[in-house]
Amino acid sequence: MGILNVTPDSFSDGGRHIALDDALRHAERMLAEGAAIIDVGGESTRPGSRHVSAQQELDRVAPVVERLVVELDALVSVDTSSPEVMRATAALGAGMINDVRALRREGALEAALGTALPVCLMHMQGEPHDMQQAPRYDVPVEEAVADFLQQRVAACEAAGLRRERLLLDPGFGFGKSVEHNLSLLNRMERLSRLGLPLLAGMSRKSMIGKVLGRPVEERLSGGLALASLAVERGARILRVHDVGPVMDAVNMTWAVLQEGCEHD
Repeated sequence: MGILNVTPDSFSDGGRHIALDDALRHAERMLAEGAAIIDVGGESTRPGSRHVSAQQELDRVAPVVERLVVELDALVSVDTSSPEVMRATAALGAGMINDVRALRREGALEAALGTALPVCLMHMQGEPHDMQQAPRYDVPVEEAVADFLQQRVAACEAAGLRRERLLLDPGFGFGKSVEHNLSLLNRMERLSRLGLPLLAGMSRKSMIGKVLGRPVEERLSGGLALASLAVERGARILRVHDVGPVMDAVNMTWAVLQEGCEHD
């Protein structure tokens, strides 16, 4: 899943792809490098970010989604918590909803149900503006995340959103310290027991910077290590900025894992 932020303030690439032609060229590059999904976001959810209106978000993402679908025939995921954006982008041909709030915003569950699209439910403690202010958990972080996601799956199923339309994201960096993130990745097999596809997004995140002492533009090597570990621990979709290098790392990791299966 290649990341395409059309925001002025995303932590890594804010402002780079606001112009429509720039966004399309970047998406085309990611598809050429092997991305199966382009994830379009119009509202930054970096730590400390503030909410934007649904109309402002839609103004940013709708033209991009429409042209990605029509001109590049891309499978487009829309990174949104807004019911209005979910409905409008689905009508434009989006193929997936990626919600960091796990359909908890008022009207989001009903909107997602009406689109008939697959939905990724993510765990986040708090909201983007305050989620990194001393996050803490009363139980091991992997248990807290698994319990939350299980509850959201149950809520979706109760509303009529079929289980086979759901994916799960542990939410690395969303209301979690570096230690929480490392522990969660190390024990991500716990989430595999929920029986749904797992998405992992750690590309360029501060956990890499804090462990390695690297600025955001120098976090690729650390991200490749995390991508390989995530695949080994059950992730089946990786949300990344650097598609080509991650594809190489994943393909190499998968070759090793498959060779091991053949000998078991």
